[in-house]
Amino acid sequence: MKNIDIAIIGAGPAGLAAGQYCARAGLHCVIFDGAMSGGQSLLIETLDNYPGILSINGFDFAQIMEQQAKDFGVEFVLGMVESVTQRDKKHVIQLRSGDTYEAYAVIIATGARYALLGVEGEERLFGKGVSYCATCDGPFFKNKPILVVGGGDTAFTDALYLSGLSHRIVLIHRRDKFRAQHYLVERVLQNPNIELRTFTELRAILGATNVERVQLWHNQEHREYEEEFAAVFIFVGTNPQTELFPYLEKTDTGYIKTNDKLESSIKGIYAAGDVRDTEFRQVVTACADGALAAHKAGEYVGDLKYEEQLKD
Repeated sequence: MKNIDIAIIGAGPAGLAAGQYCARAGLHCVIFDGAMSGGQSLLIETLDNYPGILSINGFDFAQIMEQQAKDFGVEFVLGMVESVTQRDKKHVIQLRSGDTYEAYAVIIATGARYALLGVEGEERLFGKGVSYCATCDGPFFKNKPILVVGGGDTAFTDALYLSGLSHRIVLIHRRDKFRAQHYLVERVLQNPNIELRTFTELRAILGATNVERVQLWHNQEHREYEEEFAAVFIFVGTNPQTELFPYLEKTDTGYIKTNDKLESSIKGIYAAGDVRDTEFRQVVTACADGALAAHKAGEYVGDLKYEEQLKD
């Protein structure tokens, strides 16, 4: 059993920022992750909306954040976390390797993964016209034809955002009923830059090195056809990585609920970044979450240590 102050699970932007702020505060913190540091940021070809940085690819950005954290004294452990359980006022982190850590506080920064359609060309052309984030990648396709897939709030909101960049937005959904709020549907219908097509499914994304065209299927007319697009934005949901924490309070879609201090429903457990219930998921907001979670967790750890000193 190795005793530490704060365990950070996940090495994406939220986890790396949390590590920096924990270590700067003089706390012994460990970041646990089963893969290379960076999380979803590793998939960003060009990050140009992070304040203070003109342009950088996601891999280099993650490498810089990791080195900063190490320079401040953060310890990194490469390994899968098997479970996180409570013991008295502390938390036990069990790794698949058999190693065990005990921490005063835990910061969950495991992120969320985009739900995939699973169509031909989706993974091959990711970052080459296929995207899951309009605010991240939309500016690369100004004045170009863009296809948006989905029927929820995110699909409609991002179609509206993209309509400010291009006069040719096509939003498709496989049914004529939408999960999106009524006012969003009305705004899309009234927008001259957006064409809304119902009963339409994406069958394939085609192109040699970049998105060039798509294969669509009209499921009422049983008709297949191809159409040219420069980009495909897919919004069919995300899957928060919360399997380790079945005991925490979550939203209906599985995101961890937090208060304004990023505290979860259990004392000493915090959540930061895409894994928590938040309205805006960007690299910059993940980093801000990580910093705040580290600050509040540090205060919590300080209080527990003070209590222990009084008992001694």
